[in-house]
Amino acid sequence: MSESLQTPYYLIDKALLLRNMEKMAYVREHSGAKTLLALKCFATWSVFDLMREYMDGTTSSSLYEVKLGYEKFGGETHAYSVAYADDEISEVLANSDKIIFNSISQLQRFAEASKEHVRGLRINPGLSTSEFPLADPARPHSRLGEHDPVKIEAVLDQVSGFMLHNNCENASFERFDQILTTIENKFGHLFHRVEWISLGGGIHFTGKDYPLDKFCARLKTFAETYGVQVYLEPGEAAITNSTTLEVTVLDTLFNGKHLAIVDSSIEAHMLDLLIYRETAKLAPDAGEHEYMVCGKSCLAGDIFGEFRFERPLQIGDRLSFQDAAGYTMVKKNWFNGVKMPSIAVKQLDGRIELIKEFGYGDFVDGLS
Repeated sequence: MSESLQTPYYLIDKALLLRNMEKMAYVREHSGAKTLLALKCFATWSVFDLMREYMDGTTSSSLYEVKLGYEKFGGETHAYSVAYADDEISEVLANSDKIIFNSISQLQRFAEASKEHVRGLRINPGLSTSEFPLADPARPHSRLGEHDPVKIEAVLDQVSGFMLHNNCENASFERFDQILTTIENKFGHLFHRVEWISLGGGIHFTGKDYPLDKFCARLKTFAETYGVQVYLEPGEAAITNSTTLEVTVLDTLFNGKHLAIVDSSIEAHMLDLLIYRETAKLAPDAGEHEYMVCGKSCLAGDIFGEFRFERPLQIGDRLSFQDAAGYTMVKKNWFNGVKMPSIAVKQLDGRIELIKEFGYGDFVDGLS
């Protein structure tokens, strides 16, 4: 059926998603930590039926994500935002189990409104694993969380937990362990006085050969040392290698290099490739024929990357970009009016089901 679907479309394979979910369950069982899906990375709720069996809930970055998590996923719903507006706070509280404030200022601003709610505060430890300044939560003059232990201690009576998010694309257990130890040395005296701590996302513990047992032991020791419930907020770790972006070659040409233009766009459909100057993953990427695969938007740098093929590409050939779930469907846009990819799901029994199509009406309705 996949060949009969019109490209472009994202294809979520539940069998591949299940592999990640089983690791989520393993971590929960062996460490006691709870896992919350980070909706900022992945919010395609048509597969929440599977994910909620293995994860404990969701964490958000905005009112709309809070509501989506509450309505579509269930379980625990953690609300976080860099800043809440006066006209949304009541709705955020109504759709969440915990509310995490980014600053002491916001905590105090909404102290009365949230007095009956479970409240937390984001801590910025001043270090992270990010390789990109754009995404580094500990960058100079960062607005993301409170960093002064003295100021944090002064408001401990107003919160019952903390959230940290300092791991970004971190596939190294040793690095995770080292940084967490450094954080404990700075904030450990505060950790003893709360009930729960979220260690955020960005930890690639579902990756190949990641030492899960060491990871679980470290989390369990952390929880026992401070007497807290530990939370993790996996985004990429939850959906890594579960999804492809299926595209079709529309044209080929030669301009010093062999070029292939497909019916998709990194600007519109895989925006992080453009933002972080990264190359898409294409399978199998082997052979003696090399092509630069390009998007169809008018942006000159709309390029998926250079790949190798066993034979020359022809108009109508299907290509499959790998690992296309994270920060794609949540960021897709209507740049150039390029057709937005449909969303399809390969069910556990092998059936491929078309879940959502986008058309001209969606393009028009997003404007005025």
